[in-house]
Amino acid sequence: MADGDVEGRAREICLRLLGAAPRTRAQLEDALRRKGISDEVAERVLGRFSDVGLIDDEAFARAWVRSRHTGRGLARRALAGELRRRGVAEETVRDAVEGLDADEEERTARRLIERRAASTRGVEPAKRMRRLVGVLARKGYPPGLAYRVVREVLEAEGDDVEGLPDAVDLE
Repeated sequence: MADGDVEGRAREICLRLLGAAPRTRAQLEDALRRKGISDEVAERVLGRFSDVGLIDDEAFARAWVRSRHTGRGLARRALAGELRRRGVAEETVRDAVEGLDADEEERTARRLIERRAASTRGVEPAKRMRRLVGVLARKGYPPGLAYRVVREVLEAEGDDVEGLPDAVDLE
């Protein structure tokens, strides 16, 4: 196959993937490699796509953080892990998650727990605490923040939090 034909095929593959969902450069590189496109041709095509703005890992990372934090309630740590798995450069990951401020992260954690707390009413307090802290832990929230938010929400509901431990063992 002539180089031009291979480049056309590579462009077609990238456009099809980008038409379905935003992708990182690394994801497109992997897709081209799986389709047997040489690294040299892939680099030319991906470079051109980057030049014209069809591939922008920084914009992808910022949008990903906003979307996944708002939609799924994920914390910075979980968001950073997802971006790394998608091949986003470490500096870009760091910049994107730093755009999520600590106050917003705490407000999101509180909203999650306020919604989930209703389903745990009537459960023994220490068990309820473990369950709710576990919800936040699975979404990447730091233990101190998770524990504090859960304790405050339970206290606001009228639960006696005095007898609860100072920390929660999730195991």
